[in-house]
Amino acid sequence: MISKVKSSAVLGIEAYLVDVEIDLAQGLPSFNLVGLPDAAVKESRERVRAAIKNTGFQFPVKRITVNLAPADIKKEGAAYDLPIAIGILAAQGLIDSQDLDDYLVVGELSLTGDLRRINGALPMAIQAKTEGKKGMILPAINASEAAVVEGIEIIPVNSLLETVDFLNTRMLENAVEVDYKLNLTSDYKVDFAEVKGQQAAKRALEIAAAGGHNVIMIGPPGSGKTMLSRRLPTILPDLSLDEAVELTKIYSILGLLPTDEPLITTRPFRSPHHTTSNAGMIGGGRIPQPGEVSLAHYGVLFLDELPEFNRNVLEVLRQPLEEREVTISRSLTTLTYPANIMLIAAMNPCPCGFHGDSKQNCSCSHYEVERYLNKVSGPLLDRIDIHIEVPRLEAEVISSSPDGESSAQIRARVNKARQIQYKRFKDEEINCNSEMNGRLLEEYCELTIEGKELLKTAIKRLNLSARAYDRILKLSRTIADLAGANKIQEEYIAEAVQYRDLDRKFFAN
Repeated sequence: MISKVKSSAVLGIEAYLVDVEIDLAQGLPSFNLVGLPDAAVKESRERVRAAIKNTGFQFPVKRITVNLAPADIKKEGAAYDLPIAIGILAAQGLIDSQDLDDYLVVGELSLTGDLRRINGALPMAIQAKTEGKKGMILPAINASEAAVVEGIEIIPVNSLLETVDFLNTRMLENAVEVDYKLNLTSDYKVDFAEVKGQQAAKRALEIAAAGGHNVIMIGPPGSGKTMLSRRLPTILPDLSLDEAVELTKIYSILGLLPTDEPLITTRPFRSPHHTTSNAGMIGGGRIPQPGEVSLAHYGVLFLDELPEFNRNVLEVLRQPLEEREVTISRSLTTLTYPANIMLIAAMNPCPCGFHGDSKQNCSCSHYEVERYLNKVSGPLLDRIDIHIEVPRLEAEVISSSPDGESSAQIRARVNKARQIQYKRFKDEEINCNSEMNGRLLEEYCELTIEGKELLKTAIKRLNLSARAYDRILKLSRTIADLAGANKIQEEYIAEAVQYRDLDRKFFAN
């Protein structure tokens, strides 16, 4: 007897269909898995055998062959347990196989026949809808996650027995109610109103949020660099539904999606430790997985104590900062993960942290300061649009009550500027000014005569690279959008140029 069950697997952040074919033949009893299964899939033989027996069914004493097609893609994980068990029971005639092909089946079995959570339920549900499937049978704990996808029936089950009962009766006695309501309003625990002083830094971060620009902050310990960075997501525009779904897919395949949050509705803030490896930062490993830059997709990647990171780790960021995606090549496959991030970096001006401080003397030699700063390469700095100093706060400011603008007030201005950019780039494949290429810079960055002269002078005096020139134009365009101006005026160029001064002040020679 032969049976076939439709299942699914994830490759990159997208899912694809897997045909689980089961053949029960006469001969010496055996249980063989083919179709490039990894160790976890091979171990499913014992889980499936025990689950079928402990559920009360007879396990066939025959030659069992399970084929996972397509056979040229390596199969990973334990999500094939349930479709293999269903296929074996269907081949015995214990399950009504009529219309079985209309359902996508995934799930990991315990030895008792109960179902455990799987990774990647959301992209699998999206693929099931794309393939025109009627419904998806999966563990109840994953039901709310898959229910984000409209137009497909979600069948939450808690055990193998419950799955068999549903397939035979098309009724689920203990159905899990999926009450999903879309709510993309921002809900953050911090606010910019809590930050004392640092008005220049707040202005720079507002510009960064309005145009999606990268930022590096330099200042002594305790000046508020980390506090400011952690509040940047609170002034970014709310996620759209498409952005939320794409972001949730990344967390789903890694198993990082909270059970009570079927959809990620706030922009992520990722702050990896400086001991993070190359693979941990951009993704990779024996079985390629997304890294921190992908987990920060549509959000903020914060690198505190930037010079303490391994030089190689920082250099691998250069490509995703330009391309907005990461491509990982292995012998069997090439995977591309999205990485549309805002990079926020923070660092001290020297090893002791007090170089140039007005209150405390620096204990570092000139060589130590130079060696410390040179850990950050020029090409990486060129990809960071805004360079700002965050000075020590005066005692009067520290002891005063916070009286700054709230995140909601700042976000209102950011949203207004972003709406201008959405309208501007509606026929392009980008959303904000930081993503403009050379052609778009020529088309949308129209300067006044005074602005052109000031920019030309700045390029000569600061000896800026062509990439830095482009960054200044992008920043100027964002500042003009915040001001509601069509042309880029002289004062907008002047403000943008001052954000490129630190790489000459601190990193010269």
